[in-house]
Amino acid sequence: MTAALRHRQLVVGAAFSAYAIIFTALVLFEVPGLGIAHFFYLPVAALALTGGVRRGIAAGLGACALFTIAVSINPSLPTATQIVSVTTPIRLLTYTTMGALIGWFAARDRALVERLQVLAERDFLTGLPNTRAFEAAMARRFALGRPFVLLLGDMDGLKRINDSKGHAEGNDALRRLGDMLGSVLRPEDEVARVGGDEFAVITSLAGSEEAAAIASRVETLLTGQGSSITFGWALFPSEGENALSLYRAADERLYARKLVRGGDRLGPSLYPVSA
Repeated sequence: MTAALRHRQLVVGAAFSAYAIIFTALVLFEVPGLGIAHFFYLPVAALALTGGVRRGIAAGLGACALFTIAVSINPSLPTATQIVSVTTPIRLLTYTTMGALIGWFAARDRALVERLQVLAERDFLTGLPNTRAFEAAMARRFALGRPFVLLLGDMDGLKRINDSKGHAEGNDALRRLGDMLGSVLRPEDEVARVGGDEFAVITSLAGSEEAAAIASRVETLLTGQGSSITFGWALFPSEGENALSLYRAADERLYARKLVRGGDRLGPSLYPVSA
């Protein structure tokens, strides 16, 4: 259970407790002119904040119903019938209107926060998850403790594209590569752009041979679609038990494969190759 969900449940529980307390106080202590019913605005607002417009209206209806019952059975209100007939419609309007307004603003604010959160975790150029989101995905995998493979990919020839055709064309090439990666990988694989021309993938494989096979398959597929990328890989937990060690191992393998393939594929390394 997340902290936000626990907090929401706490607020809802407190609101229902407030309903009970206010209702009891209305029955036992309300006299003409005291105005205990005004306290119903508090639980109405609390429920509206946690549930949006519909819950805000429902909270207002509930408060009005409790108010009507309380003043009807309160022995200190000799004019209860008049109070109910005149005041109840006013209470119904004010409780529900306030609940609806607060619920609308709360729902709108939640939607904006969710949108900002998505934007904060997305790469502005490719639309893929960014480094921050990928690190969170890695942390979730570490918490599960199950074997997985980190694939670290470096786009081939981006500097040449930027130098010969301009950075706009280079950005288009990165966008195309990001789209292609999303289309050739499995739905359960997690892919992100983690650097200028660097992409990373988490995939649930158990061995180095499987990792090499999927790296070669993706490289071949992308080459056939007009893009070129070179992958290195590292296995958890055999080749690293934390993000830094996995990145180092994958980057060393990536750098070595670029050396073998030729100079035009060689680009800057994330980490220096160890001796």
